[in-house]
Amino acid sequence: MQKIQNSGPADLAAIFFDTVAQHILAQHQNEIPDLRHAVVLLPNYHVAQPLSQSLARLAGLPALLLPHMVTLNDWVLSILLGHSVIPDACRATALYQALRTRHWFPDTDLWGVTYELLALLDELTQHHVTLPQNEEDFITQLEQAYQARRGTAMQFEARVVHELWYAMQGLDSTRAYQQRLAQLAQQANAPLYVLLTSDLSVAEARFVEAYRQRAPVMIFDVREMAQQQAQCAMLHVLSTHGLSSLRDQAAHLQQHFPQATLARRLRFFAAHGLEQEACAAELQVRRWLLAGKKNIAIVAQDRLVARRVRALLERAQILVCDETGWTFSTLSVSTVLMRWLDALQSDFYYQDLLDLLKSPFIFADQPPQQRKQALYQLEQLLRKQGVASHLNAYLDMAQDDADVQVALVRLRQAAEVLRKKSDTLSGWLHNLYDSLNILGIVPGLMTDDAGKQLLLALQTWQQELQNDTTRFSLPEWRHWLAQQLDTHTFRDTTISSPVLLTHLAATRWRSFDAVLLLGCDASHLPGTKNNGLWFNDAVRTALGLSTGAAYSAQQRDDLLALLAMNSTVLATWQASKNGEENLLSPYLEILRALHELAYGDNLAEQELAGLLPYAQLRGTLFPLPDVASMPAPAVPTSLLPQRISASGYNSLVACPYQFYARHILRLNELDEVREEVEKRDYGEWVHHILHRFHQQFKILAQHSYAVLEEALLHISNEAFSAALQRDFLARAWLLRWQQAIPAYLDAQLKNEAEGWCYQNGEVPFELPLTADLLLHGRIDRVDGNTAEHAVRVLDYKMTEASRLRLKLKEAGEDVQLACYAHVYEADAAAYISIEKNKVIAVKPPQDVPQLAQANIDRLLIVFAQMRDDTALPAHGVEEACQYCEMRGLCRKSEWRGV
Repeated sequence: MQKIQNSGPADLAAIFFDTVAQHILAQHQNEIPDLRHAVVLLPNYHVAQPLSQSLARLAGLPALLLPHMVTLNDWVLSILLGHSVIPDACRATALYQALRTRHWFPDTDLWGVTYELLALLDELTQHHVTLPQNEEDFITQLEQAYQARRGTAMQFEARVVHELWYAMQGLDSTRAYQQRLAQLAQQANAPLYVLLTSDLSVAEARFVEAYRQRAPVMIFDVREMAQQQAQCAMLHVLSTHGLSSLRDQAAHLQQHFPQATLARRLRFFAAHGLEQEACAAELQVRRWLLAGKKNIAIVAQDRLVARRVRALLERAQILVCDETGWTFSTLSVSTVLMRWLDALQSDFYYQDLLDLLKSPFIFADQPPQQRKQALYQLEQLLRKQGVASHLNAYLDMAQDDADVQVALVRLRQAAEVLRKKSDTLSGWLHNLYDSLNILGIVPGLMTDDAGKQLLLALQTWQQELQNDTTRFSLPEWRHWLAQQLDTHTFRDTTISSPVLLTHLAATRWRSFDAVLLLGCDASHLPGTKNNGLWFNDAVRTALGLSTGAAYSAQQRDDLLALLAMNSTVLATWQASKNGEENLLSPYLEILRALHELAYGDNLAEQELAGLLPYAQLRGTLFPLPDVASMPAPAVPTSLLPQRISASGYNSLVACPYQFYARHILRLNELDEVREEVEKRDYGEWVHHILHRFHQQFKILAQHSYAVLEEALLHISNEAFSAALQRDFLARAWLLRWQQAIPAYLDAQLKNEAEGWCYQNGEVPFELPLTADLLLHGRIDRVDGNTAEHAVRVLDYKMTEASRLRLKLKEAGEDVQLACYAHVYEADAAAYISIEKNKVIAVKPPQDVPQLAQANIDRLLIVFAQMRDDTALPAHGVEEACQYCEMRGLCRKSEWRGV
């Protein structure tokens, strides 16, 4: 016996529940307080509480034995069948095998076709459609429905559906449901009360009629009950057809229902874009919470907007209880699984590998710090050495790092478990679980609610398919797995919140303190039902299947019930998308137009629109303010760098904000793993070649030209050999360098004739400029002139001489040579331009010692200014911004006037 607190009716929803309760109590007045003999068929279990409260209050008793309240889906499970039901996973594999052996759909997504056909066959069963025994008769039936002569396409469609319909005749879940309904109707011995908002399905309607033959049945339909309420007079327009009588209906409302206005029940907010709609929705939810509302429903028609609203609410520390859930394919627990298979199929391509290792679920049996350190070390090695794939190559690369070796060995062990040409789906799932165990992913998933449900789903599918002997290749199995993850849903039941995210069909017979109808444009309400590639609406009507019109009518009826049972509703939509008009749902547009004609109010939500620009969350405005001017941050003393390189100084000169982002915030982009030879690689190889060459031949004039050329060619071939093995295009770069070798030798011999001889190369340096600033770097080459007691610094550039001259034209614009000259107190400096068959020394036009000192003086002044909080503005010229990786950070393109 359940004790229920009495409560009085407060709105239309309470009136509807009281109506149901009064009928039940009247029919069972001799049985009160024991109502257990009656059965109430609920659309969902949320309806049980308000109905129970109405029964208890109207009965006037302190306690009441309630009727049996149940949903039809749960009620039929009480019926036991004499035969086992074929799981949907087994039916899908059987249908896939049938399609594969018949070769009807070559070069097609066969799993996609399988699930489309499976849905069609289930729909035929649900609507009790029986196809003709003869295929020829079925083609004739399709001819009449299509109103067209038979052709190859029609005959093929008929053959596929007819043949597979008779091939898939086992006891599936749909047939089992129908058999249970039939047996349940035969056992009818109690009065049945059915709560509806829209039409029953064919099978359910047949069940009700069969039940009615043996026991009383009373149906409570919100659509009919609303017609008895003056407050719902406006909503009748939803169940009428055509717009020709809209003005007549408005006149009728003015005359007979002057108080039926929806002004206090329903409002509309027209947003301009997704972000404004989401911000408006988030703001309205917060307003309702502040007003004391404890049961708020967000009924999402547009899931994309719903995602954004949920993110905004969670940022405001408002959790959302999600009834709709998310498909497993969208969750991180499935991402780690699919990334593992990506890595396996791509032979551990480095991007797939890094994506996998960055998951928090892998190697969960190791200390987090050890796992993160191994990942960091591996990523640095990959980017430094340019290894792009192959586990063995990674193992060779990481021989000196024990933690990385352990991770790679575990990956290799797990990969061995899945290295098969084919297996059954159950076998693949078993091996997948073993590989996840080896990788420590299973313990990681067990710490997550979604992960637990995913592991349970994998085990369930494996058990269901254990007797299936059909073999599948790895790609076929993986595609099947992706389909499974995309069709199964995770619902987080651990969140308790006054804010609920749900869908329209789940609101049947439910009332809330407030309802937010989200994404109510014409493309989402009514939504469209995907019937796949099989049969248009005319054929579906001829066969007795549901059509798009029936699906739209169901949504219309659910909307009517929602509006009837709830007294505070805000409907939002994007009135414009990408600069184009976006229409409101036709159902709501009719209501809005009728209300404006009848009562002079178009129900627009003006207050929310006025508050939106001023809404605040932790000091952040919605929408975010425009960037009105260039950023110019000052550097905190604690972050001021104490080391600077010539390239860093160049960045400071080119754009102070770039220097701030790169060298103070240290937001430099990571080096990419270079899969193809780039010009940067070419430059590095040439630097290496020339360093080896000059270490071996410090004075070229002491050797014959032939010996020098042969040696330089030999060193070059060795330097390029590794690249040539993995990338054929490296040969083009080698030929380009070989073309420049004669010119380089000629230029160097000319230098020696002028008294300049090679002294050293690849020279590292660290030069203290002040007590707290050190200049560091590496000089490509240092030459000496004994006769003149002079030193010259050189830097190799694989760039045209004209571009280098332009860089050096203005004193101080390029500081690299000036810094090197200061370090060595050099008398001269030059870039060595090596481009095709030309080798040219490009010198600064200024006096080098003076230029060097002036650049160092400027550097010291700038650092002193930074210590005094001088700002670092983003005032780089376009040439500096063109390839700057910090452009998205400074948002130069968004400044006003730019």
